[in-house]
Amino acid sequence: MPNMKIEYLLFCFLLFLSVRSLECNAENRWSIDANGGISWIIDQRLPHSDHIEMSGLKISAVLRYGIDANGSFLLNRSLVWPTLRTIPNNTHASLMRRFGWNVIDMISVNALSLANEKVKKISLRGILSTQSEFDLSRKGKLELTRILFPSVSNPMFCEKYVLKNVGESVLSIEIPSSHSIVMTAEDEGVDGSYKLVSIINGQTAKQLKPGEELSFSATFAGYKNTESEIKVDIDQELKARQDLITDFWSNLILETPDSVLNTMFAFAKIRGAESIYDTKGGLLHGPGGESYYAAIWANDQAEYINPFFPYLGYTVGNQSALNAYRHFARYINPEYTKLPSSIIAEGTDTWGGAGDRGDAAMVAYGAARYALARGDKAEAEELWGLIEWCLEYCKRKLNEEGVVTSDSDELENRFPSGNANLCTSSLYYDALCSAVFLGKELGKPASQIVNYKKESVILRQNIDKYFGAQVEGFNTYRYYKGNDVLRSWICIPLTVGIYERKGATIDALFSSRLWTENGLLTQAGSETFWDRSTLYALRGVYACGETEKATDYLEYYSTQRLLGEHVPYAIEAWPEGNQRHLSAESGLYCRIITEGLFGIRPTGLRSFTMTPRLPKDWDHMNLRRIRAFGNIFDVEINRINGKIGLKISSNNKTILNRKIREGQTLTVNLP
Repeated sequence: MPNMKIEYLLFCFLLFLSVRSLECNAENRWSIDANGGISWIIDQRLPHSDHIEMSGLKISAVLRYGIDANGSFLLNRSLVWPTLRTIPNNTHASLMRRFGWNVIDMISVNALSLANEKVKKISLRGILSTQSEFDLSRKGKLELTRILFPSVSNPMFCEKYVLKNVGESVLSIEIPSSHSIVMTAEDEGVDGSYKLVSIINGQTAKQLKPGEELSFSATFAGYKNTESEIKVDIDQELKARQDLITDFWSNLILETPDSVLNTMFAFAKIRGAESIYDTKGGLLHGPGGESYYAAIWANDQAEYINPFFPYLGYTVGNQSALNAYRHFARYINPEYTKLPSSIIAEGTDTWGGAGDRGDAAMVAYGAARYALARGDKAEAEELWGLIEWCLEYCKRKLNEEGVVTSDSDELENRFPSGNANLCTSSLYYDALCSAVFLGKELGKPASQIVNYKKESVILRQNIDKYFGAQVEGFNTYRYYKGNDVLRSWICIPLTVGIYERKGATIDALFSSRLWTENGLLTQAGSETFWDRSTLYALRGVYACGETEKATDYLEYYSTQRLLGEHVPYAIEAWPEGNQRHLSAESGLYCRIITEGLFGIRPTGLRSFTMTPRLPKDWDHMNLRRIRAFGNIFDVEINRINGKIGLKISSNNKTILNRKIREGQTLTVNLP
């Protein structure tokens, strides 16, 4: 359709200009540091504020921070204790409190309180740090560094402060000690009253000479009334957080000519992996966002993030994934009544308020991909019963036209999804394909494997017959019967290897009806966007071979999220949630790289197919220290005389070294 092509070319040109302007830092607020972090060097674009979530095993913190028009730092800490449960003990029943306490107000310098702060820089690298200066009288100048982070394993938020005399005169510094306790209402807590303890560890009076520095700390902790307060060594807490970030960044390392993608991927590993909570129901990955803790969902955890954890090789992440599937397995039943959409309150209760969202398809899809990539036969055997049950459940939900029915979808009736939606049937299709691979590995009956294969072939045909349609002039998919408006989730088939309508689907996704400066609209004509659909779409566009288009849009998206006005992670949605940094979306970002750009598709406990998509302007891309399929290995992709060089190595030994055509798929068998 000529008009659509003209519109698309114009849109791409405008997008190109936008990306190039971003690359020139004309609009970027943040820049990439030599250590892999990002920094905001303060200029005249004030005031500005932002928010970021950071998590540990016993606490999560949403920091609302910024700089006012005068250059002073603003901070409000919203702290969440997932295991301090409140009444009623529902999805949102984690104890939450906000602390606006400005610790610097407690300091005295030359018998005066500090004033007229000028922040010079704010940096992020899994830790939020600031650098400020205070101009004092008589040639006095004081430099302040704040270092803010959650404890890795304790129920506290930690702050280290460093004061340095950068002037020419001696400064008289007084720092108090403070110990504040708040007891919450006894009848509002599952375990009665909780104890919130805010401490400044100071008690210092010192003459600070030019060039000298001193440090002190503040902590904000939450305890059950029966628990003792923890004596904190702030430097040990800081080292633990730094070591955790180093561990994330030392595995599954992306190397490309694009520093923004490399850095965004590194940051996504932090947010995707840090949001795991140590509860009485075991390790539970949680979305966060001041709402979703000590609970798991069939979409966020089972479908989105868990299939990613084996690649990162983070032990806590893998344990949380297996634990999530074990929780869902508690609810399989001979009557084939639906799974809960969410298991909440540290595993003690469930939520299913949107009915059957296609949760069994989500769980089967994620569990099968996780089991294959994890490469642990014992785990795979344990998960087989859950996968088998979920596949049978979906089969029993097929309608007369052979697609899966459900009450809603993962958006839980925020937007219409009919009686059968494209997402659920696509996930069921992929789960059947994975079950064929996994069943062979586990020696399951040949007849069962053949049936799964036949069912997948028939389902693929039915998906096209039932959902394939002209929608707003594009020969793509309707999301449900009767749907006549473009929806972002038409990208789902591309992520599971269904490419029959890829051209029109990609044109529709990147048309002005769906694509905006913030990514994909959930529904054409609305103002709502959810990053998860954008992230799925970019993965799918890579997977089906539209490499240049995917790269242009991925570069634009990554620059905006990493270096723009709200950084540094993928977000949930807008206007709902005010663009919260929900964790599983960062896992979806990482899967753009592993499954999209590098084209890895698990086919066995030690095997996968690989279809690398090397952009034309890149001469290489590497993914190092992949810790999946029972191995630790590197993948190196290079452009060699018009072909693609693919090398896979482990322990300094080459496993595979081939030259392949653009778009060629290889099967890789690891030892």
